[in-house]
Amino acid sequence: MRLLQLLALLASTLSVGLMAGLFTGFSYAVMPGLKILDDRGWIAGMQHINRVILNGWFMTAFLGSVLFTAAALALNWFSGDRAASPWILLALVLALVMFIGTVAVNVPMNDRLEAAGDPAAIGDPAALRASIESRWIAWNTVRGVASLLSLLALAWALVVHGRNS
Repeated sequence: MRLLQLLALLASTLSVGLMAGLFTGFSYAVMPGLKILDDRGWIAGMQHINRVILNGWFMTAFLGSVLFTAAALALNWFSGDRAASPWILLALVLALVMFIGTVAVNVPMNDRLEAAGDPAAIGDPAALRASIESRWIAWNTVRGVASLLSLLALAWALVVHGRNS
């Protein structure tokens, strides 16, 4: 049981860490890089990123960040050794903030960008960009911070788990 707990906790930490890296990378590199583009270029860039990111690697880390953390919490809780449980629970709540923010806020904005079609044919690309860019960036920051805090909670849960081995 201890090995299974550890494996779930490691998988959780890895997947949350990957999401934290992705979202913070968008904050400090991708979005500032896209910012210099004109409106049509920005829309085209976002559309392309949103298409290519939907792959198995992303989905494994994205879904795993919640599923592995929930599994780690359940295994820890039901083992009777609950010392790390509060930290894993905190990590799960923060991973859910990231997950729900993505599904409820960022994905609908991505869908609006995709539905707009070919950037060359958009009547008012400046209005579309203005309606999305700052809100998308703000929510990406929320996702990044939530993921980083979740990662810290999981790192501490690993320390606590190791001390109780």
